[in-house]
Amino acid sequence: MFSISLPDGTQRQFERPVSVAEIASSIGPGLGRAALAAKVDGRLVDTSHVVERNASVTIVTDKDPEGIEIIRHSTAHLLAYAVKELFPDAQVTIGPVIENGFYYDISYKRAFTPEDLLAIERKMTELAARDEPVRREIWHREDATRFFESIGERYKAEIVASIPPGEEISLYREGQFVDLCTGPHVPSTGRLKVFKLTKVAGAYWRGDSSNEMLPAQSFGDMVYQACMSKKDS
Repeated sequence: MFSISLPDGTQRQFERPVSVAEIASSIGPGLGRAALAAKVDGRLVDTSHVVERNASVTIVTDKDPEGIEIIRHSTAHLLAYAVKELFPDAQVTIGPVIENGFYYDISYKRAFTPEDLLAIERKMTELAARDEPVRREIWHREDATRFFESIGERYKAEIVASIPPGEEISLYREGQFVDLCTGPHVPSTGRLKVFKLTKVAGAYWRGDSSNEMLPAQSFGDMVYQACMSKKDS
């Protein structure tokens, strides 16, 4: 038996390890459906994260700033997923959240056109409609390196090599797409409702002008239940 402390000061008792998703649903079915992630003792984790000891838990939804960041980050991964579906020989590099949206640097033989962005956006909508689970996996460093090298993602293999020894190597899987990331992410692609790709630009790999130019840096943002202003899209 262990206790989960909630933000309102109440506690819930559990006799077995429980996931964040189960904790949210035990509070209420609406919260269970709305949960995107949680803070467990202050650390952001996925809804699949299992709690097995006394802990302080705060459920994160789209009403929280952390929830908006998670949606944006997950949408960046959806962008990379769509690119790989449409342009299998493209290499995806990094895709962080920025102040007013997100971007993903892509290595490809040419720059993306406005027509490409429309096609990618349509593919993102299709992938979101599949409502595919987004699952976190922990890999051995050597296995992750070999995997990315085997699928031609040399930038990802380079990033794995740069992760300090002792740190977890976490990958996220959605459908056939697997990406390197620390997370957390939304539970499924169906949580990514509305988004817009806004522009494309060039960027140097890792922001270093001595590295090669990546011609297809794609920017976007999302509007989610009026959390973003119209000008962001």
